[in-house]
Amino acid sequence: MAKKQILIIPDPLLRKVSEPVSSVNTEIKNLMDDMLETMYAAPGIGLAAVQIGVLKRIIVIDLSKDGEKKNPLFIVNPEITFKSNELISYEEGCLSIPNQFAEVKRPSSCKVNFLDYNGKKKKINANGLLATCIQHEVDHLDGILFIDHLSKLKKDLIIKKTKKQKKEIDRVIV
Repeated sequence: MAKKQILIIPDPLLRKVSEPVSSVNTEIKNLMDDMLETMYAAPGIGLAAVQIGVLKRIIVIDLSKDGEKKNPLFIVNPEITFKSNELISYEEGCLSIPNQFAEVKRPSSCKVNFLDYNGKKKKINANGLLATCIQHEVDHLDGILFIDHLSKLKKDLIIKKTKKQKKEIDRVIV
């Protein structure tokens, strides 16, 4: 396993639509292992392959808290087949938009068809935080960021703050 660099906005790759995975092979499993290591190190609870520069429809999620046993969920070629009409609001953040958070309303539950780590077909009925996380990561696969669900004013403010942070990080004092 290897920790990868996470792309930060305004990287244009984050706006690309990811391609389906033809089969879950050793290369894809290694990618998922790398994604998981990268997500844990960040730290985060979800990561899409595009966030490490790979345009494949793969996401990893782990909602376990510090001190709890890790419980990773590997989702390949997710297809959301149902979203509830009831909305729920969470303060979302994103590893590709560091240190920025905003309230986002999404359907409180969803049903998803996908392939697991071993390429087996699975279905999941997700509720609450898991449903929000899945929808957030599937958005990534479609070139959509959580800030796209905000007003133009809030979105522009977050982009401006992120650019300022990046400039501060890029400076070197010798």
